[in-house]
This record gives sequence, C-alpha cells and structure tokens, in this order.
Amino acid sequence: MISQSVMAQDTTRTFNNIDYCEFQKRQKSFTSLDGKMKYIDEGNSDKVVLLLHGVPTSGWLYRKMIDSLVAGGLRVIVPDMLGFGSSASPKGYDLYTPDAHATRLLALMDSLEIKSWCHVFHDFGGQVTWEMLRKDSTCMSELVILNTLIYEDGFNPPVRMKRGPIAHIAMSLYRSRLTNKLMLKQLFKMSLYHTELTKTEFKGYQWPMLHGKTRAMYTFFTNTKNQLPDYSSILKNLQIPVHVVWGKYDEVLTWDGQSVAVIADLNIKKENIHLVEASHFVQEETPVTICDTVLEIVK
Repeated sequence: MISQSVMAQDTTRTFNNIDYCEFQKRQKSFTSLDGKMKYIDEGNSDKVVLLLHGVPTSGWLYRKMIDSLVAGGLRVIVPDMLGFGSSASPKGYDLYTPDAHATRLLALMDSLEIKSWCHVFHDFGGQVTWEMLRKDSTCMSELVILNTLIYEDGFNPPVRMKRGPIAHIAMSLYRSRLTNKLMLKQLFKMSLYHTELTKTEFKGYQWPMLHGKTRAMYTFFTNTKNQLPDYSSILKNLQIPVHVVWGKYDEVLTWDGQSVAVIADLNIKKENIHLVEASHFVQEETPVTICDTVLEIVK
C-alpha cells in the first residue's frame, strides 16, 4: 500500500500540471453504436480499476487520482459517458437512460478485453452501475461507492423537473456563457466542504456544457422527477467486497438516510466504511483516501 505522503505528493504534482486541453489529449476514442465515447486508459497492469463519474461531471472529476493509481500498479480506465465531457452528445432522450449508459460501458470494456475490474462510482454513476450489474453480475470484482444514488431515502435533490420547457430552460442556463459560471459556482458552493477550485479546474467542468453537452443532463434531471428505481434485489444478490468513501457533509446524497439498508443489502463490513471530511465531490477533497482504499483492496 502506498503511503499517504507519497500519494499526496503525486496528486499535487498532477493537479498543478494539467488543464482540460491536456486531459483531452490523454483520452482515447471508442465508437459505440450510439456515438463516440472518450476515455482514458493508462497503466499496463492486469489489475484494472474503472472510475465512473456522475452528473454534471465527466472523467475530469478523477484527474487527481489517475497517476497515483497507475503508480500504484493498476490499469486505470476513466470514461466520459455519452453526452458528458468530451464524448459525443447525439440527439435523443432514450440514449441517456441508465440502461443505455450501462450497455455502452460494458461494450467499451469488452472492446478492451477486460472481463472483470474494481469499480469506483459516484453520483448518477450509481444507477448506471446497478444496470451494468443487472446485465452482467460477474463483471466487477470489487465496488467502491462514493456519494452515489442508491436508495430514495438518501436522495434529497433541491429540485425535481418534469420534461418540458422549464427543464429545457434550466439546461440552457448551463450552456450560456452569461449564466454558466453562476450555475456552476452555486453547484460547487453547496458540494465542496473545504476546497475551492482553481480557474483551471473550474474550466474543466465548464468546457463540456459551453460546448452543448446538456442532453444527458436533461435526461437525468427529468428521469429523477419521481422516486428512484428499487435496485435492492441487485444489491442483495452481489457476492463481492464493497467499500464506501462518503463525504459526510453532502446534503443531496446522504449516507445516514439510507445507511442501514445499504449496509445490510450489500453486506458491508464496518471497517470498510469511511465517512470523510468532505461534501459531495469527494474526488476533489479526499482523493488520497479514495486511492488508498482502491489500492488496498485490489492489491
């Protein structure tokens, strides 16, 4: 296991020397049936970890972790789901359901000839993960849960939007240069506990939206206007190790509201639950803890 101090140094070095253009240059392309997806694939190990983002982010969310995990001896796959980041954003509503995302991600991993991997996921990535496991219960060797969608009792969105004009207007605010900065600043104000993004970091989140990547966001926000689907049967049937790194100050995705059910259904050991001094974006605030957890369980 890599020490905390070494991990922190690697994270700081990477963090200080990359902007979104450089991040994009590290990405490869996968042509799915629905459109081109971008992803990072680094490291030569047969021990693989997939880092899955949520809404409204992309693989950029994991930039502080990639080099440290590779240095720790892992092969790291970081996709931009269709409609996010640098991936294509084709027209269509059903292209961006959890089921559709799951199908494309499994196809990506199959194209890379990766049969099983440690799966790290965040936010909306939870719904996509449960759908991936519904399709192939053997594809993941371990789960690392980061502030994600699991049960309705832990989900407290500030607003639920129906399909239609209001939701379209909300998405247009993210695409406009006049309002995007305000919208994202508000998001990070409520989703970071003790961290402030630099201009370079902030621009990495801005770029996709200013380039029109809001169709997948629209689908997510309007799909979650009602209660979340019940994935309890999938969770209860999993027979793999599960670890949790959860920002305890997250007001939208809370651990306390659902912890009893999640722990019981996924059979999570007490020592595998890490409640950290962070809010929603734990990858920004506690990347070292997440990397240490992944390296420990995989190695």
